[in-house]
Amino acid sequence: MNYPDVDIVVLNYNGRRFLDACFKSLQKSSYTKKHIFLLDNASTENDVDYVKEKYPWVGIIQNPKNNGYCAAYNLAFNSCKSPYMVCLNNDVEVNSNWLEPMIELMLSDPKIGAIQPKILDIKNPEYFEYAGASGGMIDKYAFPFMRGRIFTSLEKDNGQYNNVCEIFWASGAAMLVNKQAITEAGYLDEIIVHHMDEIDLCWRFQLHGYKILVQPKSTIWHVGGATIAAKSFKKTYWNHRNSIYMMIKNYESKNLFGRTFFHVLLDYVALAQALLSLQWQVAKGILYAHTWILKNYKNIRVERVKVQRNRKVGDDIIDQNMYQGSIVWAFFGKRIKTYKQLI
Repeated sequence: MNYPDVDIVVLNYNGRRFLDACFKSLQKSSYTKKHIFLLDNASTENDVDYVKEKYPWVGIIQNPKNNGYCAAYNLAFNSCKSPYMVCLNNDVEVNSNWLEPMIELMLSDPKIGAIQPKILDIKNPEYFEYAGASGGMIDKYAFPFMRGRIFTSLEKDNGQYNNVCEIFWASGAAMLVNKQAITEAGYLDEIIVHHMDEIDLCWRFQLHGYKILVQPKSTIWHVGGATIAAKSFKKTYWNHRNSIYMMIKNYESKNLFGRTFFHVLLDYVALAQALLSLQWQVAKGILYAHTWILKNYKNIRVERVKVQRNRKVGDDIIDQNMYQGSIVWAFFGKRIKTYKQLI
């Protein structure tokens, strides 16, 4: 096969402790037409100098300020010239032949927008990793889950999700992107900053007729949770804020109000639980997220008009890749813990 050039871009912010393992594994990759870059998000430590000295074959893309995942990777999309680009976290290690299966799958259909590999937990490699597993899914109320992880329930990898299939979103920890899809659907939304960014991008890819796939023949290992701690104010704020934002922006009017209203109701259930369990930072994050939506609604409407004007696919098609129930009710009410049970 005549493989294309692929840019592999490793996002980094003061993550030197991860870089040796990441770049050494990438160096062993068998894919010959790869170009590896460090995308440094204005680290305050000497990460860039360290990489220049120890890994001179790694290109450097320097973001002058740390303004989030979206802005950093948009800089990389503009800087890199290959037709395909991998967005890769710095706390990742890859298998030697991880890239070929994804590229072969990508080349099989020009309407594939993004692909993710199977992502396992580097600390417990028999299990799926929280941020990626074997493909991202979402319910119609914009609560994400995965093949291999529903909320806090992580599954052991027994090969149960080894099939190539359409998913709703590819994990930003390791996402192969078709840059033609970027040209049509637009770049990462910098209003999002980070968290839910890849879900929004994959949603917009689908609005332009592109598919999102998982290729489990490709395997990587991810540390996860290395940037923002779980149940912190920041993580809660970004997740709750951005989920509502992307619903308002991406849904057609017929689905917008009912689905968003139900999502907000569930947010307030989570708020009540956080208050009862004295999780003040979680409660604060939810309240601040909703306040941001109200304060910025005019700007959100502007973004919504852009998306709705340019979309090529209706919600009836998008719904085919969404779980049409509530994953919150399935998990907490019906006690469904695995994706297999859900489907």
